[in-house]
Amino acid sequence: MADGVWDRIRIVGIGDDGAEGLSTEARRLLSEADLIIGPKGALELLPESGAEREVLGSDLERALERLRSAQAGRVVVLAFGDPLFFGTARFLIDRLGKDRFQVVPHVSSMQLGFARVKESWDDALLVNLSQADWRRTVERIRGAEKVGLFTTDESTPDRIAARLLEVGIDYFTAYVCEHLGSPNERVTHGDLSEIATKSFSTLNVMILVRKPGIPEAAVLPRGKRVFGNPDTEFLQSQPRRDLVTPGEVRALALAEMALTPGAIVWDVGAGSGSVAIEAARLAPHGSVYAIESDPDDVHLIAENARRFGVFHLTPVHGVAPEAWRELPDPTSIFVDGTGRSVAQITRAAFARLVPGGRIVVSVGAPERLTDVRAALVELAGDADVLMINVARGIAQLETTRFQAVNPSFLITATKPESK
Repeated sequence: MADGVWDRIRIVGIGDDGAEGLSTEARRLLSEADLIIGPKGALELLPESGAEREVLGSDLERALERLRSAQAGRVVVLAFGDPLFFGTARFLIDRLGKDRFQVVPHVSSMQLGFARVKESWDDALLVNLSQADWRRTVERIRGAEKVGLFTTDESTPDRIAARLLEVGIDYFTAYVCEHLGSPNERVTHGDLSEIATKSFSTLNVMILVRKPGIPEAAVLPRGKRVFGNPDTEFLQSQPRRDLVTPGEVRALALAEMALTPGAIVWDVGAGSGSVAIEAARLAPHGSVYAIESDPDDVHLIAENARRFGVFHLTPVHGVAPEAWRELPDPTSIFVDGTGRSVAQITRAAFARLVPGGRIVVSVGAPERLTDVRAALVELAGDADVLMINVARGIAQLETTRFQAVNPSFLITATKPESK
């Protein structure tokens, strides 16, 4: 700092409790500032001072230009909560560089909200609705256990609740946390149908907590794909997750299975039946058997098959290899290799595969990959391996970031005609 000019712009977080909730450092910076830029509601929480004040609206590009022109003086950007938690600080720092700023955070309103409802938030889906696409947000909410929503003037808690109910999402307890940290703080909770009938102040966050034991409701848009459907189109049991082979992995696995219209298919360890269902859509004149040991998941397979209209798919309840003893020999087999016995199951399934048939095994652990490949090389003479790394784009402010799906390995072999 030289001649009273700060060497960096300060980004200071503030809560609904105003200046009283600020740290000593934050109060000092605000008292020394020549210019304070921030949302109208945040500026109104500050006591009078000699600083010039400028309202920061939704036009962040305008804020950038204002900060670029502030070559001298002491500038504070005021933001609600933690400025780096879905806040303006991330945008400003990305554009102007870390060296231009010092961040003084406040407790995030979302952090306070989860504390008020006594739920952990490290495993929650957190969405800023001012930046998110609603359709994609609904897909993510549908499969989530806990959700934290930064609401907007357009996406208010009552409207959010009504829109979720419209698409069949009715299995969350909702909490609306208003004016957190202030004397008029209020937390309202209830079913989404109750929240949809109430009105709330503009300063709020909304938290959704899935009710225990509720199966996941699927999105079924018109014109379902033959294969590669989004994971959210399949019913899944709760709280156990990851029963659906990711769509990208599923599409490659189905291609590797070399299905024909009259194929006889086994899906071993079928989970919710996503591979079996799409195999049935690719083999309309064949027979598909979804083999699963969990009785609850067998019911989900049947329901998913009904919803997709594949009536030549048969759910089979039992443990391999006894479960397939009475089934016809398959032309294509898919094995979901999540357990230690996957190599043993692969050997038993391969023994029933017709000559010239294809077996595809999906595993997530390198150790399982080694075991399964060794077994198939011994049985078939060769095996192909694919490592699948997929990242799905997520919109954040004006950029696209990528969230990785867990890597998968596909091991494929053809049964020789001579064996």
